[in-house]
Amino acid sequence: MLIDLPRFVNAERPHWQALEAILKRFENDPDLRLPIDEAQRFHYLYQRTGSALSRISTFASEPELKQYLEWLVSRAYSIIHGQAERRRFHPWRWFTVTLPTTFRRRIQAFQMSLALTVLGALFGVIALAIDPEAKSALMPFSHLTGRPSERVAQENADRGKRLEGRKTTFSASLMTHNTKVAIFTMGLGISYGLGTIVLLFYNGVILGAVAFDYVMDGQTIFLLGWLLPHGVIEIPAILLGGQAGFIIAHALIGWGDRRITRAQRIREAAPDIVTIIAGAGVFLIWAGIVEAFFSQYHEPVVPYGIKIAFGCVEFAGLIFFLWKGGANSEQNNSSKA
Repeated sequence: MLIDLPRFVNAERPHWQALEAILKRFENDPDLRLPIDEAQRFHYLYQRTGSALSRISTFASEPELKQYLEWLVSRAYSIIHGQAERRRFHPWRWFTVTLPTTFRRRIQAFQMSLALTVLGALFGVIALAIDPEAKSALMPFSHLTGRPSERVAQENADRGKRLEGRKTTFSASLMTHNTKVAIFTMGLGISYGLGTIVLLFYNGVILGAVAFDYVMDGQTIFLLGWLLPHGVIEIPAILLGGQAGFIIAHALIGWGDRRITRAQRIREAAPDIVTIIAGAGVFLIWAGIVEAFFSQYHEPVVPYGIKIAFGCVEFAGLIFFLWKGGANSEQNNSSKA
């Protein structure tokens, strides 16, 4: 079939350039995931460029153009069909780039998780302030139902001896339990978010009641020294579980995104859900180690000031990581878009 080659090239070149721009974005970020509309556009450009390649293949006088189109088609094919090099998992890049950028992209779900926990904490404070006898109903563990000052005296006298020989086992049990809580919080998103809401609120109630109880009994310093070292990582990790749960709920409900089916929304959200809950698991491993090997030691073994300072440094590092991690990669992608 005869074609007017110059006219054909002029008409098709904008599509080739658009395909090349998308390929450059993938080169700068191998973990790039396109929104559904951009992915469809990418596939369309790939098919159109492949068709153009077949049409000009008979023109022996255009070897450079043919080579250029072959490169575009082969590169797009390798991306669409999952070239092995792209699929290779890079743990460090995943943790330092993919996790924080995914967190920020889904920040509204995290804000909802945080708001529910704060509301629950306020409820716990008010409930215990109005009715001190409610402690037995609010506290999840028996050792929290007594007077905080009595427990503080017991902990200071013990000096961590009760964990001698079983710190590793205690740490592993903490990791396992807290990870189950995070996963359960995420999984309840399948209830269109209602279960996630209830569990986050309940966790907040416990946190608020415990904090209020210790503060009112004059044990604020002990509370900070006890909770901060592991709590500043453990609590945000549970909130990440809630964030993942709300992402599931949003995919099921489809608020503001009725263009695609529910199954497509779930498939599109799945990588973000896995990334966030896996990140929560990593945080909980660290929190379990800190709680077993550091948080359980109090004065005079470890001064409260050191423990509080350690927790503050952890918290500042976590905030910086989640808000700034992978920022360079995001800037590169936006400049290439």
